Amino acid sequence: MSVARFIVLEGVEGAGKTTQIRLLSSWLDALGVEYVTAREPGGTEVGEAIRGLLLAHREEGVPDEAELLLMLAARAAFVRRVVRPALEAGRVVLADRFDLSTFAYQGYGRGLDLDAVARMNAFATGGLRPDAELVLDLPASAGAARQAQEGSEADRIENEGTGFLERVREGYRELAAERADAHLIDALDTPEGVQRRLRELLSGLFPETFAVREGS
Repeated sequence: MSVARFIVLEGVEGAGKTTQIRLLSSWLDALGVEYVTAREPGGTEVGEAIRGLLLAHREEGVPDEAELLLMLAARAAFVRRVVRPALEAGRVVLADRFDLSTFAYQGYGRGLDLDAVARMNAFATGGLRPDAELVLDLPASAGAARQAQEGSEADRIENEGTGFLERVREGYRELAAERADAHLIDALDTPEGVQRRLRELLSGLFPETFAVREGS
């Protein structure tokens, strides 16, 4: 059995997280690695309900502090219902976002105190940290252009505009420079190029889990 790992993909809107998780899933299938995929906020009944509250457009805006608390409530359920059980069962967890996004969006983007965010996040996660945080780095304007090309409708947070999302992107870049388990990946490359880099990185970091086999 391969060693369980908690792997998180992060990045601004349009960076390609969904595509890369799908491609990583195909890779893990080929390797015979047991895994689960999930998104945050979400992954549980509670988390999906909170996701709907957070992302829906509404006449009455969501205060920044309320947004943070809702995110953390969803995270607490996600950790206890999805991540810890999967890791205890020896599975790899591939997550679309985790705590780095809270520091980037609610900390750098909204301007909430980072120390306060850190204390509250530690309570929500019970101290759980990912084994690797893979940050897909992309200018906010490029991400918005990709989404427009795809014809996807912007949610409440995506609708904050490129100024907000550029603060988020800079937050990701600063956080990635500070965290030993965070790795910045150039998302301007083709999806295939980004995927190749992700596979090389994971194979190098955790060869006991992501052993590259012939034909994979």
